[in-house]
Amino acid sequence: MKTNHEKVEFSPNYQSILLATDSSDHSNRAITESVAIAKAYKAKITGVHVYAAKLHDMRFRQMEGGLPEHFRKEQELERQRGVHDDLITRGLSIITDSYLDQIEPVCERENIRFVRCSLEGKNYSALVKEANNNGYELLVMGARGVGAIAGSRLGTVCERVVRRTDIDTLVIKDPQRSLTEGPIVVAVDGSTRSYGGLLTALSLATHWNVPVKVVAAFDPYFHYVAFNRIAGVLSKEAAKVFKFKEQEKLHEEVIDSGLAKIYQGYLSIAESLAVEYEKTVETSLLDGKPYDAIEKYCQKIKPSLLVIGKLGIHADAELDIGGNAENLLRNVDCAVLLSQREYQPRLDLMADVTTSWTEEAEKRMERVPSFVRNMARMAILGYAQEHGHTVITEGIVEEATAQLMPKAEIVTRHDAPHWQAAALARLMRVPEGFMRERTREGIENYARQQGTDEITLEVAEQGIALARKGMES
Repeated sequence: MKTNHEKVEFSPNYQSILLATDSSDHSNRAITESVAIAKAYKAKITGVHVYAAKLHDMRFRQMEGGLPEHFRKEQELERQRGVHDDLITRGLSIITDSYLDQIEPVCERENIRFVRCSLEGKNYSALVKEANNNGYELLVMGARGVGAIAGSRLGTVCERVVRRTDIDTLVIKDPQRSLTEGPIVVAVDGSTRSYGGLLTALSLATHWNVPVKVVAAFDPYFHYVAFNRIAGVLSKEAAKVFKFKEQEKLHEEVIDSGLAKIYQGYLSIAESLAVEYEKTVETSLLDGKPYDAIEKYCQKIKPSLLVIGKLGIHADAELDIGGNAENLLRNVDCAVLLSQREYQPRLDLMADVTTSWTEEAEKRMERVPSFVRNMARMAILGYAQEHGHTVITEGIVEEATAQLMPKAEIVTRHDAPHWQAAALARLMRVPEGFMRERTREGIENYARQQGTDEITLEVAEQGIALARKGMES
């Protein structure tokens, strides 16, 4: 594991915290935890409570027809309406103020700036709108509210809110447990949100002086189950066409073992990031259905906080919350921080543990001059990562070199010369835009004048020198 990295450029902290309150046990614990986080980062806390005056008013009107006869006399009915309107307009406001009054003195004792926020409307909708549109970085709320019933693990308001929020959301699940007790468990799956969550966890752990345990979970059994199911429905003829036995062997020898290597790689990246953060973490590779394996791990370790990406590595643009995040939020006993912050580890760090090169690809790279070889490798690694390759072949080296050429040239010219990786890497050092385009044209014109269709680093340097002279004149 490398220890000479520079400090990670992403140093997470929270400057503006939105705290949802309703005087429930979970909400009261949320106050304590919000103050602890705000104190660590010198953040501002905005206390918010949503009351539904219009909903109560409409419901009272709907109930008027069921009132006893003497209440339905016109004069008495008008009086009852007045009493109810007064209750709605003033009573709910007083209740909201009382909830917020719980937070203010706590913040004052800790010299934390406190802002009051009273909202009217549908509770989850108003809360989501406030969280997403007013510059907050963290929402803290209880898993259950005052209307919770025995046995429920997640209230409907909480469930609706976490699906719709765009910021980090901390859900308090145990009113008796302080987050500062530790340990903190972080689940990584290679996604940018999981690494963003890892750095947040490392930052919190530094302030609270608690250990961080990092897990990665993969399912090595899925393909066995899938192939057994397929075997039960394929005819002999279909099995031959599908090459069932070969496919099964491929999964057993390559895919399943490859998954373990990939997820172990995610843990190695986490270790390296922790070193950059001057922290030591304990890592564990778990096997099984990810959410189930992580839940069992939490039952064993009993963390005070689980940090997971709200969306995982396989999420698409339409997804509001990942399946593993959803199941863990509902099932674990500890608090859950759903990370929306994203962090992409440096390419060289990712490549060290997730990507390998074939002998042919390495030999191909030996033809690149040593002083630009690393730059060329980084360009090719970036291409491989973007396209999901974990093994770089000679073909990928050539493909990456071709794809990284300016797209306009690929589309408009059929006689475009072939760029070697080192030459392309040298071109990428020219500022993007007009200057790079002019430089590219100059290099390719020079190559044609020399009667070559192969742009080497030497050809590129000569072309750049001529292009500079042309631009200066």
